[in-house]
Amino acid sequence: MVHAEAFDGSVPVYRHMVRNESQRAWLSSLPGLVAEYEQRWGISTGAPYRSGTSAWVAPGTLPDGREAVLKIVWPHREAAGEAAGLRQWAGKGAVELYDSDAEHFALLLERCSPGTALTDSDLRPEDALTEAAEVLARLWSTAPREDPGPGLDTVAGMSKEWLVEAEERRERFRPAFDRSLMEKGLGLLRTLPASATRSVVVHGDFNPGNVLRSSREPWLAIDAKPIVGDPGIDPEPLVSQVDNPFAHADTAAVLRRRYALVADIVGEPAERLIAWAFARFVQSALWCVAHGEDGLDDMADAAVLAGLIGV
Repeated sequence: MVHAEAFDGSVPVYRHMVRNESQRAWLSSLPGLVAEYEQRWGISTGAPYRSGTSAWVAPGTLPDGREAVLKIVWPHREAAGEAAGLRQWAGKGAVELYDSDAEHFALLLERCSPGTALTDSDLRPEDALTEAAEVLARLWSTAPREDPGPGLDTVAGMSKEWLVEAEERRERFRPAFDRSLMEKGLGLLRTLPASATRSVVVHGDFNPGNVLRSSREPWLAIDAKPIVGDPGIDPEPLVSQVDNPFAHADTAAVLRRRYALVADIVGEPAERLIAWAFARFVQSALWCVAHGEDGLDDMADAAVLAGLIGV
């Protein structure tokens, strides 16, 4: 049984899941849920990880001696497909799923050892991109099953929703953006999914903090938000966050080189990966406007990406 300090303000989820009564009720239920799944799965947990804002996650040990992780997620749409995605990958590029319970978004997972995140490694950005892109290639090598399982949305369906939402924000807030650039970005949200040449199980949140050093494979992905469809949507957070390419004096050259590197490993055209990144930056700019920010930094970055593909 975990100690009481596992459920206090030192755990980030207890500082973030307080925006509404539903979240506060879920927080109140956490100690009971943790105790329930510790007993059900026979896991003895230690202190929870001091990271993550929408899940309680702790390392532990199973009765057979295996190192594992107990993860209980605040129920929300993006997390609904994690178990289904992990089942499809079956440990190929991602942590293994030992057990799950969809009712309470509870997962029993393989524990990565040593578990160092790519963000905390001493690799040069290009080397980190290479390692992570090889993980993506392994994830994408899994073709989606005809019945992918509950909770798995499609890239096409999500893109349609993003487009409707972005267009509504454009009309409501009428931001002072380059209108032509904005429309081209939104147009790509509409057309990219239909022009995909293959369908894969997409990670959905492939930033370098979600790639951990492992003894079973060199690196494994965690914290997926899986969806099914065009793989080109996946690499943008990796390229943007392995370090900040937009902070370099030669931003366009850095981005061109890095997208070419990733594209060569994952087997997708660099232009397609960049097009997805451009569309998502325009979408992000409109999200910023709807949340009281000006979105101009994201539009400036979108303009650099657009220039790389001649948009």
